[in-house]
Parts: sequence; structure tokens; C-alpha cells
Amino acid sequence: MGNFLAGKVVAVTGAGRGIGRAVALCAAAEGASVVVNDYGVSVDGESPASEVAEAVVKEISAAGGEAVAVADDVSTMAGGQRVVDVALSSYGRLDGVVCVAGILRERMLFNMTEDEWDPVVATHLKGTFTVFRAASAVMRKQQAGTLIGFTSGNHQGSVSQANYSAAKGGIISLVRSAALGLNKYGVTANAVAPVARTRMSAGVPMSLAEIGEPEDVAALVVYLLSERAREVTGQVYTVAGPKIAVWAQPRELRAAYASGGWTPETIAEFLPGSVGVDPMPMLSQVAGMERAAREGERPNA
Repeated sequence: MGNFLAGKVVAVTGAGRGIGRAVALCAAAEGASVVVNDYGVSVDGESPASEVAEAVVKEISAAGGEAVAVADDVSTMAGGQRVVDVALSSYGRLDGVVCVAGILRERMLFNMTEDEWDPVVATHLKGTFTVFRAASAVMRKQQAGTLIGFTSGNHQGSVSQANYSAAKGGIISLVRSAALGLNKYGVTANAVAPVARTRMSAGVPMSLAEIGEPEDVAALVVYLLSERAREVTGQVYTVAGPKIAVWAQPRELRAAYASGGWTPETIAEFLPGSVGVDPMPMLSQVAGMERAAREGERPNA
């Protein structure tokens, strides 16, 4: 047992398996009391089972740590609130929340149904909001706390996961909004974009050049939850095995002005050579994947 999070209370959603489980175990090993939340569903969000969260609590308890299980669905306001309420009723405070819960339902955009869109956005994006909403009210009164959302490199876009990518992009904007709105209350907010071997990454149709284990991600999360990261907010970090990277903040690249206003004709004449475009890196990756698929090879990321 360590003491990086000694005395802290941390709630982790999606903590029954994969990265969420690794975060819960690592936080407990570093001295935190942990609320283990998991609805216990399969990768596509079906067949909930409360035993998944209970099993992680038993692991933590067997190692000498403190933990309690919550099997509620955080895509509902009541479920997000319950995660926070259990932390308060069990331990009297809440110092950090880590929102890892997520599901996948893959389909090309032109074939995607409402039933494939709504649950993915609800679990990832709304599930982060419900917990952030309930936790931020507590942390504002405490004048301290940490919110951590989980995004993905796929916030850049995805060929067959428009639902997932849209939700992950939304989480980044939610985190940045939380960082801005809660800074004066001593509350930080950051996002993690992991690349690790999990149930969800197993179906990625490419060989990932940089990938690690859930425990690599957990180490970064525990740091962000700690007092050592009190000045870190509004950031998006990738962790992929031995690599940690920070994503750029959104900003304008180039601008142009027209004294008399724009028309479609003047834009067509002026924009390509002045404002131009910002190349989309994923387009070249997709093109490479398509070439490899035609040649019968497994593409590299």
C-alpha cells in the first residue's frame, strides 16, 4: 500500500473491468477509499450484472483497502447522483471522480440507427455529465476536488464509430468547461485518452503501434487525483504504454479579413491561398488502411 492518495475518497465509473478496474485498484493501493461503480454490462451495453462491481470491492478489501460498490447506470441523473451520494454516506466526502464507463455500437454513419447512437452517447457523454454534475456541487462547497473524464484519440474522428467519436469529443469540451467554471472553487478537471489493451480495444481493426496496459493509464489517473497535480486543469493527456502526451488546446491557425464583407466569389478566390485548410491526419491513416485491406494486410496505426 502506498500513500499518494492517503485520506482521499475517489469514485470510479466503469470500474468493474479494464481501465476502470485498474484505476480503482491503484487508487485504493495508494490509500484512497474507493466507490466502485459499474453497471456490469457487455461491450454493447447489454446484460447488466451487479456482481462485476462487487468483485472489485472484494479485491480491494482483500488487499487491505476500503471500497464500496454501486451498480447504478450513470447514463441516468439518478445513477450519477447515487455514485456521489454513496461516497458521502460511506466516507463523508468526495475528492475525485473518474468517469471511465463506456460501450460500443459500431456502424457506418449512413447505416447507424437511433438505437445505436443514443446509448453510446448516453453512456459516455451523459454518463460523464451526470457524475460531474453531482460531484461538482459537493466539490464547490469543499473548495477542492478533481474531475477526470475519459476521451479517446478517436475524438479526431472515426470511420465506423461516429457515435463514439462524437461522445468523446463532447467529453473534452465538457472537461474544458468544467475547468473554466470550477477553477475559482479550487476544483480541477482533466481528460485522459488511453491506448491500452481492454475489451473495447480488442476489436480495433488495425495494429496499434503504441499501446500499453490498463495499469499504465491508472498511474496517470492517480497522479491527476493527487495533490501533486493541484495546478493541472483543462488538459487532455494520452497515455500509451511508456508514452505520455498532451494534446494542444484548440486555437485559430490563420485568419483573413474583408473590408467590404465576403461573397461566395471572393471567398473562393481568396480562401484557398490565404486561410487554406488544416490537414486532417486521420485521412491519410484511413487511406493507408484501405490500401492494406485491398492488399490483404493488417494495417498499422
